[in-house]
Amino acid sequence: MNEQIQKQLGKTLWNIADALRGSMNADDFRDYMLSFLFLRYLSGNYEAAAKRELGPDYPDLSEDSGAGTPLQVWYDANPDDVAEFEKQMRRKVHYVIQPPYLWNNIANLARTQSDELLLTLYDGFKYIENESFQSTFGGLFSEINLYSEKLGKTQADKNKKLCAIIAEIARGLTEFSSELDHLGDAYEYLIGQFAAGSGKKAGEFYTPQQISDILSAIVTLDSQEPATGQKQRLASVLDFACGSGSLLLNVRKRMGSHGIGKIFGQESNITTYNLARMNMLLHGVKDSEFEIYHGDTLANDWDILRELNPAKKPAFDAIVANPPFSLRWEPTEAMGDDVRFKNYGLAPKSAADFAFLLHGFHYLKDEGVMAIILPHGVLFRGGAEERIRTKLLKDGHIDTVIGLPANLFYSTGIPVCILVLKKCKKPDDVLFINAAEHFDKGKRQNQLTDKHIGKIIETYQFRKEEERYSKRVSMERIAEEGYNLNISRYVSTAVGEKEIDLAATHKDLIDIERDIQDATAKHNAFLRELGLAPLPGGD
Repeated sequence: MNEQIQKQLGKTLWNIADALRGSMNADDFRDYMLSFLFLRYLSGNYEAAAKRELGPDYPDLSEDSGAGTPLQVWYDANPDDVAEFEKQMRRKVHYVIQPPYLWNNIANLARTQSDELLLTLYDGFKYIENESFQSTFGGLFSEINLYSEKLGKTQADKNKKLCAIIAEIARGLTEFSSELDHLGDAYEYLIGQFAAGSGKKAGEFYTPQQISDILSAIVTLDSQEPATGQKQRLASVLDFACGSGSLLLNVRKRMGSHGIGKIFGQESNITTYNLARMNMLLHGVKDSEFEIYHGDTLANDWDILRELNPAKKPAFDAIVANPPFSLRWEPTEAMGDDVRFKNYGLAPKSAADFAFLLHGFHYLKDEGVMAIILPHGVLFRGGAEERIRTKLLKDGHIDTVIGLPANLFYSTGIPVCILVLKKCKKPDDVLFINAAEHFDKGKRQNQLTDKHIGKIIETYQFRKEEERYSKRVSMERIAEEGYNLNISRYVSTAVGEKEIDLAATHKDLIDIERDIQDATAKHNAFLRELGLAPLPGGD
């Protein structure tokens, strides 16, 4: 599927969403739209696998046969074989969806305005949550209220609205029926479109693709692989504020589907947590290949991360994160002895930026790489943040500081930076990249082109220095600056004023004065010929 068709699919779905949501809040409608797209993907993938599994026994039905869906026909004709078939499907695609809950049946109910649609959809969602997968996806559709008054006052009204939405989605997807593998890309496109209209709320679930590309490249690069510059494999990758999971999926895309042992994510917002789980499955990540946890990262309430035995402590090859900027938090007194913070101290209540950073850094492998997006304040603010920053620098853990342009996010216009951290950093300096003025101006958000992104990645990979763009700064110099990492102290983008040559300027002034006198004299000669009084100063 080329990029043009992919974009066309995304726009088709977005136009449907825009036309059908009516007076419903865009954030609410997003959850319906994305859930239906998710069901379409799961169903199409399942039916394709079932067709391969059953071979010539898979019923070949014409669309107007009225016999129902092929799988329903097979189930009805082979009741004694259903259990073994579903066992095989769990081995092959890791999940089962029974015929009544498949998209084709749901879409047919919608087309025929069936009164059974709402109840069938409700039962189908519960089935997928609790029975489809070996590892249950409890609450996957918990934010989708099929009985919401936003869909209509009566149950008949709600059913009618759902019929209209699903029938239109099914119609819009018809021309893309062979592009099942790329519904994940359409899902990402829609998330981005909904984010564009969500203002500050967008920061809760969406990292712009251009920034995601930079972070995912940083944690997958390997200087020991001169041919590709790419790591061969990551045993694990973590995003502890994963939103809809786009950052994790970008890392997977770079590494290839078999390049990561397991993906781990954590998200505190229940709606976004569900989006992330759907997003993983939509991109072909099997339920055994990822684990997304719903919980508070700062409270560290994820059991697998609370192992006190250092020998058993989980650690990750790569960590990427775009946590909430300068979030107010309430650290408890006990957190002073928390293994994540006790060597560095607690971040101030007014800004949890360093609390997020230290959380992730604690779980980084010795040879791992962490890339985190933070507001510029972490580079120079004083107090507790200064103490944390200073110790990280003295311990040799801050590898690179990248300044990005302002207005890249839907949720805020402030400029942000990327901090790259390593536990075993080799060069005894810090690379500063000042990319703040390298962007294309957009109507609503500024944009980083492939050229801008490539320049940042190449500069990081080879630690290149370039005037007014990047510089490797020694620890001695940073110490002289009081461990202040304000990028402009080390890489200024200002263009110096041109040096003035006083002698040359003086000569130019004398020449100009002579030219004026010559011109005035010539002018006076003309005036005399005409019998007019000459101008003063020209003789």
